[in-house]
Amino acid sequence: MRSTIKLLCVIEGTTVNGPAKNLLNFCRLARSSYFQDAGLPRVEGSIVTFHRLGKGAEENGQRRQQMNDPPNSFVAAAREAGVDLQVIKERFRFEPQVISALRRIVAKESPDVIQTHMIKSHFLLKLAGLGKRYPWVAYHHGYTTTDLKMRAYNRLNRWSLPSATRVITVCQAFANQLSRAGVRADRITVCHNSVVAPRCVLSDEQQTLKHRLGITGDELVVLSVGRLSSEKGYGDLLNAIALLRELASELKFKLVIAGEGPERQQLERVAHRSGLSARVLFIGHVADITPYYAIADTVALPSHSEGSPNVLLEAMAAGVPVVATSVGGVPEIAIAEKSALLVPPRDPRLFAAALHRLLTTPELAQTLSANAKARVATHFSPESHAQSLIRIYQELLPVGAELAEAQLVSI
Repeated sequence: MRSTIKLLCVIEGTTVNGPAKNLLNFCRLARSSYFQDAGLPRVEGSIVTFHRLGKGAEENGQRRQQMNDPPNSFVAAAREAGVDLQVIKERFRFEPQVISALRRIVAKESPDVIQTHMIKSHFLLKLAGLGKRYPWVAYHHGYTTTDLKMRAYNRLNRWSLPSATRVITVCQAFANQLSRAGVRADRITVCHNSVVAPRCVLSDEQQTLKHRLGITGDELVVLSVGRLSSEKGYGDLLNAIALLRELASELKFKLVIAGEGPERQQLERVAHRSGLSARVLFIGHVADITPYYAIADTVALPSHSEGSPNVLLEAMAAGVPVVATSVGGVPEIAIAEKSALLVPPRDPRLFAAALHRLLTTPELAQTLSANAKARVATHFSPESHAQSLIRIYQELLPVGAELAEAQLVSI
């Protein structure tokens, strides 16, 4: 067995979103002694990412190179975690020089395995021809169709992914989609996301947050976290909240929605027209969501489509009972009636009934909370996730040797 695996990860990212969190967690484990203590190969992991230069970079590129643009939140988080990080600067999206820069980095690093995350990274790796020279793991996080640009990107993804040596996706529903789109079934592996146990949030911090949000002591908190876009089903959630108000007029609660996105203004108008302005708080993007889980009595996940949602995993790890739609990988993570309440998508009435049941039955909430925490710790820890990835890398090492031998023969 190889004692060391050299891994190069390519990811487009400006924020610490779900894919970024999982990648950084893996890199933190790689820097620790966990792999060696578990009898696994040591992983030397490094990351390549992209940084778009600001306005005017074309005219004054040299000055910007000297001054250095401030890092985005993903770059800052990777550096704070001590990850070996290389940043390719670009003046515009899909700048041709980026391909040359990527080839130079890969030639210098000479990795055993290249792993790409997100559409742009898959596309650039295939365009650079690097998948023919190195074992290539493409991490597929799902498709969104929020606008024309994303639909075009999705088409690029469908062109790129069939060329990968292995495609990792986050739920069986996505695996089925990939197979129908032309990716060979024997190259697809399902590997759910993982979650780190949350930090402890003291009572004083919780009370301060509630006071800032205007939540009184006897009000329950329904929390929803995610991008405010159509596939996340927030319109259904607002309808469910209106129905919940009619179903239990005596129930005191507020809905806290954390996130930004193209649907925000429309959703705020819907909340106002429905007379929900006093009950619904749109708080925008939150850098540290942990305190919000600590004050929540339930988490609502009303999505029309999902993969392996980090919000669900985070809520379960924090011990917050969940009401979610049974879409994508949700029922693969949370067991209905045991670790969450699951309802069909696009059905506000059933969603409202599930929220009412959870908010008015403390015993049920406690049972779901305990079961969810135990399930996450057993099945979705960063350690179990990392072991699954290393097994995949080990399977690909002979492929790398074959590719190297083929390169020598062709010279």
